[in-house]
Amino acid sequence: MLQPSSLVGQLPAFSQIDPDGIEAAISRLLDDNRAQLEAILAATGGDGDFATGILPLQALDLRLHAAWAPVNHLHGVSNSPALRAAYNRCLPLITRYETELSQDARVWRLYRRVADSQPDEPAAARLLELALRDFHLAGVDLPAADKKRFGEIAERLAALQARFEQNVLDAMAAWQLPVVDPARLAGLPDAVLGAARDAAAAAGQQGWLLPLDQPSYVAVMTHAEDRDLRRQYYRAWATRASDQPPSPPAFDNSAVIEEILALRHELAGLVGYGNFAEYSLATKMASSVTEVSEFLSELARHSLPAAREELAELERFAGRALAAWDIAFYAEKLRADKYAVSDAELRPFFPLDRVLAGLFALVERIYGLVIEALPEIDAWHPDVRFYRVLDAGGEEIGGFYTDLYARADKRSGAWMDECLLAADFPGYRQLPVAHLVCNFARPTASAPSLLNHDEVLTLFHEFGHTLHHVLTRVPYPAVAGINGVPWDAVELPSQFMENFAWTDEVLPQISGHFRSGQPLPAATLQRLRASRVFHAGMQMVRQLEFALFDLRLHAEFDPRRGSRLARLLEEVRQSVAVVRHPEYNRMAHAFSHIFGGGYAAGYYSYKWAEVLAADAWSAVDNGQGLDTGQARRFRECILEIGGTRDIGAAFQSFRGRPPRLEPLLTQAGILPAAGGE
Repeated sequence: MLQPSSLVGQLPAFSQIDPDGIEAAISRLLDDNRAQLEAILAATGGDGDFATGILPLQALDLRLHAAWAPVNHLHGVSNSPALRAAYNRCLPLITRYETELSQDARVWRLYRRVADSQPDEPAAARLLELALRDFHLAGVDLPAADKKRFGEIAERLAALQARFEQNVLDAMAAWQLPVVDPARLAGLPDAVLGAARDAAAAAGQQGWLLPLDQPSYVAVMTHAEDRDLRRQYYRAWATRASDQPPSPPAFDNSAVIEEILALRHELAGLVGYGNFAEYSLATKMASSVTEVSEFLSELARHSLPAAREELAELERFAGRALAAWDIAFYAEKLRADKYAVSDAELRPFFPLDRVLAGLFALVERIYGLVIEALPEIDAWHPDVRFYRVLDAGGEEIGGFYTDLYARADKRSGAWMDECLLAADFPGYRQLPVAHLVCNFARPTASAPSLLNHDEVLTLFHEFGHTLHHVLTRVPYPAVAGINGVPWDAVELPSQFMENFAWTDEVLPQISGHFRSGQPLPAATLQRLRASRVFHAGMQMVRQLEFALFDLRLHAEFDPRRGSRLARLLEEVRQSVAVVRHPEYNRMAHAFSHIFGGGYAAGYYSYKWAEVLAADAWSAVDNGQGLDTGQARRFRECILEIGGTRDIGAAFQSFRGRPPRLEPLLTQAGILPAAGGE
């Protein structure tokens, strides 16, 4: 029998977070942490060991994370004006404190002395190794004036990156499209139409009111028969937070981008790097800008011919040259023509609840986990659910929240974030808890939330991150879960997890018609699987476009001439893109991964990790069904170890050799199967 949850008492009380009290609470906590730091240094004489010196410092980090993580999360999923104002006021306080700590020579010397004693425990040794690296990257050994400037830059960057994301959110919220002529909406899924009709009614309007959120945008691009509607939506999406209409000028990110890039370049120079790309790579698997550039170029060499042929085939099918807003529409029709499988046909078979149930059953089978819903958990929205995770023996090992529907006050995209960090050392025992966030279409009066297969993959992807966080067996938060893992390997568990959603064994488990409950027909399942390679070349070069743009933007930045944003993007598109975009396209202005998130000079990580994931998957899927023994080895070698081991060595332990490029290219159909192992 399952035991009562011990997690509930550790979870944040979201309903009690008062925006008016956040700044004072964070200020008190930071002051208290500063006082405790002085007490730790005084008690140890600056010469403590791992237990008396380092672990108390880890406890300070835990306290701050427990207080700030809920506020940071609400900023992404419930962005009220009051919450945003409090968040923005706290950012410089948090950044200043973190810079002080990372530049404190006394703390640095303590870490060095403990590291020199060579602790026997691998997790402790790795924590010290990574901490010493990060002290250098934070400028601990700089002259006082440079330290001060480093801190000023860090504070300003934190504020600018928050403003970037807020501008994107506000620009999206500012645009709505009222429609009264039903002919304009021909082809759109019922779920999108129902939500738009409800939105119009709520606003006291006739007809439909289409928002600029991700589900609506994707639906219009993929299904709207009215080409002008597609073009109108494309322009609104492609100009978000830019200097181009219809985005409001007040939310233009142009100046924000220039200042972010200039400050990143200056920060990197302060600690001895030629550019921010070199600085960013100091914490990643890839060793140099040249190595990343050559990696991306090698992928492009294989992918571009396939992408060009795919576009040519699509235009032959359409009987015309295609604009950017035509691609998804005709691609969906071509996919249906080639594989007799369409988005409209698949959605009724992937109701969200059925997909979740099948996903949970899968991890019970392959990892021995039990996932149990806990009702009546304090959350930030009625749609939020909480689940605890138990191991095969019934031991509670962690939990996660799900927040899966799009809302106006919630940023777009999908992500996993850390709610509670894993910790197990004297005075602290805390189980890991994650936030799993997506932006799917809401249920309507006539149907539940219905996913297309791409959205199923998104859910599996973010659940892979969630497992990485929750399954850790590392007792120290700095190297538990995703912490301490090189950023270009963080996507390995998530992209590995996506593969399950393509298999003959798993697809029947996660599908069932929302009315009849009938499983996805076997013939449809096989056609869906065959469609995996559809437009793989075009998808590959699209990601290469983002990755090369990001890398070159940070590697080639020159403060004397600025970013050359538009020219650089055009150069990258000339080299790897096959779809041409209009001059007004301002992709960079809403590129939150690199200007608001953690992927600056690291967007290549998606492809880097995808190589690892495809190679790892080739050990689990042996062509004769899933090898659950190998899946459990993946859990042991990758998911459980956090950042305690070099990820290249960990991968080699799992795979028995270094990673190879061929499994990814074979999986994508770019290389024939004989090109694999």
